[in-house]
Amino acid sequence: MKNRKQRVRYKTKKVSKRNRLTVFRSNSHLYAQLIDDTKGLTLASSSSVEKSIKEKNLSRKETAELIGKSIAKKIISKGIDKVAFDRGKYKYHGLIKIIAEAARVEGLNF
Repeated sequence: MKNRKQRVRYKTKKVSKRNRLTVFRSNSHLYAQLIDDTKGLTLASSSSVEKSIKEKNLSRKETAELIGKSIAKKIISKGIDKVAFDRGKYKYHGLIKIIAEAARVEGLNF
C-alpha cells in the first residue's frame, strides 16, 4: 500500500493536467509552490521564510493566510487561474485549509 503522499499526488496527476499547487508544513515554517509537472519547473513560490512575511511577526494561522494570498497573487499575475491543489501528506484542515481558502478568496480555482 502506498503512503498518503503518494496516493494524493497520483490521484491529483491522474485526474487533472493543471499545474499543481503544493504545500509543505514543517514545525516552524510553511511553504507553497506552483509546479509544472510536464516541464518539472517551479513557476511560483511563497513561504514563511520570505523577508516580507517573516518580519511581520504574525501567528501561524495569520501567516498561513498571508502565504495563501501571496501565492495566489503570484500565480494570477502569471496568467494562471486554474490549479490542482496537492495537500501532500497532510489532512485538509488547520493550516493547510487556511492556505487553500485564502488562495480561493484571491481568485484561484481548484
